[in-house]
Amino acid sequence: MKAQIFLLLLFAMFTSTAQDVVTFTASDGLTVTANLYEVDENDPYIVFFHQAGYSKGEYKATAVKFLKLGYNCLAVDLRSGGGVNFVQNETANLAKEKGLPTTYIEAEKDILASVDYAWEKSKKQMILFGSSYSASLAMRVAKGNSKVKAVIAFSPGEYFQPDMVMKDQLANYDKPVFVACSQREFSYMNELLINIPDNLKTVFKPQDGAGEHGSKSLWQTCPTSKEYWFALLMYFKKLDSIK
Repeated sequence: MKAQIFLLLLFAMFTSTAQDVVTFTASDGLTVTANLYEVDENDPYIVFFHQAGYSKGEYKATAVKFLKLGYNCLAVDLRSGGGVNFVQNETANLAKEKGLPTTYIEAEKDILASVDYAWEKSKKQMILFGSSYSASLAMRVAKGNSKVKAVIAFSPGEYFQPDMVMKDQLANYDKPVFVACSQREFSYMNELLINIPDNLKTVFKPQDGAGEHGSKSLWQTCPTSKEYWFALLMYFKKLDSIK
């Protein structure tokens, strides 16, 4: 009940905010499209990345909820994806037109370009927010990256084998990370994150239901969404104390 009251009071503060469509260029020349939600140009950014088969529309209702927490938001179309919530993936469509590879690992180029874009906008450390395969890539990009403060990773995993083993990539990991997963994914998640120091990782699973894969956990259609939201917002409160 306390969690529900907290979320009700917090989300009551949110008003609709206009979004701008922006573009920037990945290292191989592909134009990357994103939705920009900017409240104050001096605020740091949360940069959102979608799961397989999806688009920036995965965060259609999610991104705006973070604006009152003192962040601008950038929801990015990665080249490996499709459409969701009536929002097409413009980066993926263009990559296919140009005959560029659209594998999961190729989308790392788009994530790196997104980080550079957000950094140039505010010159402040950002938070990377990934879902499924992009959660894994967000952690990989964040490691050792002075432009990144922390990572929010919903259902990361070993999506790149045999070319890359994610568990090995996380050795010497040096960023705070909040990892959310379903109940079914929890035991696997502990194995994936074994190389991340305990003081840097927070792993969450819901208690009142099975949960969802990826950031769909935050959608209203997920029965345990309030649990995920409460845990996530408490983590942001913790992050705010880290300078």
